[in-house]
Amino acid sequence: MHKSRTFFILSLSFLTGIFGASFYYPKLVSVMPLFFVSIGALILALVFYENKKVLLGSTAIIFFIGGAWLTTMHLEKGREMGADKQNFSGVVELVKEPEINDLTQNLTVTPDGNKSQKILVNVNAYQKFTYGEKLRLACTLIKPKNLTPDFDYQMYLATKDVYVECEKPKIEKLNAQGGNRIFTGLLRVKNNFENNINTLFPAPESGLLIGLILGGSHQLSKNIQADFSRTGLSHVTAVSGYNVTIIAEYLMIIGIALGLWRRQAFWFAVVGIILFVIVTGLSASAVRAGVMGILLIWAMKNGRLANSQNAVIFSADVMLLANPLLLRWDVGFQLSFLATLGIIYIYPLFDIYLVKKNKVFGLSEILFLTLSAQIFVLPIILFNFNQLSLISPLANLLILPVIPLTMLAGFLAAMFCFIFAPLATVFSWLAFLPLRYEMATINFLAGLKYAAVPLQITWWEVTLWYIILVGAIFLFSKMRRNEVGDQNMLINGSPNKET
Repeated sequence: MHKSRTFFILSLSFLTGIFGASFYYPKLVSVMPLFFVSIGALILALVFYENKKVLLGSTAIIFFIGGAWLTTMHLEKGREMGADKQNFSGVVELVKEPEINDLTQNLTVTPDGNKSQKILVNVNAYQKFTYGEKLRLACTLIKPKNLTPDFDYQMYLATKDVYVECEKPKIEKLNAQGGNRIFTGLLRVKNNFENNINTLFPAPESGLLIGLILGGSHQLSKNIQADFSRTGLSHVTAVSGYNVTIIAEYLMIIGIALGLWRRQAFWFAVVGIILFVIVTGLSASAVRAGVMGILLIWAMKNGRLANSQNAVIFSADVMLLANPLLLRWDVGFQLSFLATLGIIYIYPLFDIYLVKKNKVFGLSEILFLTLSAQIFVLPIILFNFNQLSLISPLANLLILPVIPLTMLAGFLAAMFCFIFAPLATVFSWLAFLPLRYEMATINFLAGLKYAAVPLQITWWEVTLWYIILVGAIFLFSKMRRNEVGDQNMLINGSPNKET
């Protein structure tokens, strides 16, 4: 068996183990049975190491059990650390940037002497806190509670390694600073960059530009966020592998237009992605999106998009090795991973039958890249958000072509604020016009009566969608291979008609 095929099977086995433990814990797995089964698989591999099929099967079982065991350990950690109703008093350090939501903000802190325990503290938004700041905290530690049956808040926090939160916190500032100096510097650059955008642009355009460049919709009002959701454009302010891929594609086009060779344009795009990830403060979602985006443009550059699933699955394995809870309880991870797979498996089919035959100023590529990603993520969106956007294809076609220009002009405007303010003003006008167009278009489309309709599906329907989708992809891929085989036979085996 080819090495790439073996690698795919083992990587998929690890993912399947995490999936099984995530959905069926503790029914499916317990530590002792997993241990004995893995020992048995290891013995089989050692005894029948010359039989490649037995060796592969045994190794796949070990990888499956490894994924299940890793997930089980993380879930057990939640039980051990989530002690309820404990009084706490001591010095803590802010280990993340504050997350501000309208009138409140969430602080993630760790106690001095116990860096493995993270505590969530909710306070009003008017107090100012910074990463690395030392505080004296007194409160009652409680387990997070799920407020609605539709959202597992406890497991959402567990993906962030947070298992307790503060009740009735009392905070005293100590005027002491900790934290990582490099990360502190990156956050300072990011915050200054964000302040420059707020200085140059009015709301809501400033909030949209911050979302486009740095990720997140926290500076957009709830009504505008709802408009983005109704038009299927929430992804433009989310840091995802799909978004980074679209941006990277445009960076490659810009590089080629500037006279770079294709290989040089590829590295130009890679540098652009790395700068983007750094400017966002090296957040987990940005790093994940950057990895996915680089893998995709590498595959596109080398004409191996349809064969790049190993690289994407491996990158997912590495992320899940660090935090296996992402697979089930982090919607951002699910959307980023599935959108990337959609581009890998579906876009090549669109490219063969539609894109190459209907090139319209690059719009067909954008439309079908979007459709490829949306087909794969749609069930997850419906399951989590209970809304189907009917206007999404049109909205994406009208908005996405303008996004890279908006980001480039907005990025240069904010950067020139540090260097030469008059030039920043010039670029701010170049960015403001497309920003205003985007906001007006989204507002108009969201106001249409049937822009979106409520639709809720169950996990079984999600599973059925992906079973049908995998079957359809397999069928079309097989048909394509047969077509290529027939064409090769006609070219190489056609009789000579000359007399």
